[in-house]
Amino acid sequence: MPRRPHVFVAASTALLAAAVIPATVLPALAVPAEAPHIPESPARASPDPAYRALAAHRSVPSSSLPSTPPSAPPHSSTPHHSAPPSSAPHPSAPPSSPSPERHSAPPPAAGPPAGRESFKRDGFPEDGPVTAAALLSRAGGCDQISNGLYRAGEGTAATIPVCDSKGAVFWKADMDIDCDGQTTAHCNSAADPYYQDTTAYTQADGRALNPEELPYIVVPLSSSIWNYRSSGIRGGSVAAVIHRDRVEYAVVGDTGPPGIIGEASYATARALGIVADPAGGGVPSGVTYIVFKDSEISRLDDQEAIARRGDELAKQFIMDN
Repeated sequence: MPRRPHVFVAASTALLAAAVIPATVLPALAVPAEAPHIPESPARASPDPAYRALAAHRSVPSSSLPSTPPSAPPHSSTPHHSAPPSSAPHPSAPPSSPSPERHSAPPPAAGPPAGRESFKRDGFPEDGPVTAAALLSRAGGCDQISNGLYRAGEGTAATIPVCDSKGAVFWKADMDIDCDGQTTAHCNSAADPYYQDTTAYTQADGRALNPEELPYIVVPLSSSIWNYRSSGIRGGSVAAVIHRDRVEYAVVGDTGPPGIIGEASYATARALGIVADPAGGGVPSGVTYIVFKDSEISRLDDQEAIARRGDELAKQFIMDN
């Protein structure tokens, strides 16, 4: 009992020293501000509600708390990539690029080169050569201009009219192969029993046309059925010849029997995918000939000019009909 006052005095002195000496001197006695002491048992807990709430918060397991607080300093030892990305963007973050699913439309697919589509009118494509379908849609009905009908060949019935339209005349017939003109490997008297080395119209140097190289068509000689000149057709007039889905531009290069229609050069048939044998080639039907009025070119053997002029006239034909 006599020693208790000394123990009390020593304890009081130690407490007084801890209150006066700064926390930096007595680190063991300093308590961090962000980590207040939590009572070890409910019996010793403070009655203050705020203190009890703080104690409850401190009792939450550390695994349920965020690993890196939003306000972590830049020099935090936690690597930036260790935290899992958040599903919601930060308000200050720049907008991210939209995902492919959010695009309103995919980028346009690479289209055909310029000038490889078809002319657009009433639903037809716009640029490039005219399609067979576009031309055939304008040559559907027939405003007959011929006084009678033509035959497809000797011994056949006359069933083919010549039809008038704005800017052109047309007919639908067969195709016989004309090999007349310059002698070539495939067009000669041995290959064609009816071969002639002349054509009604000639190329720029005065020579007969080359049937194997030049696309040309044959028109019937003028008769009471039809005079092609009265319709604005001449030697060198440009024509569009259509078979199935192909179009070939040609010129009026030769004339044939006055009662028969439906003939074109070896080169024309070959370009349309028709067998070009003058003895047994051609097709019995399904060929449309559209001859443009007042369209003759000066050089019948200028194939580039024929193709260019034919495409222009075909587009005009579609617009006008």
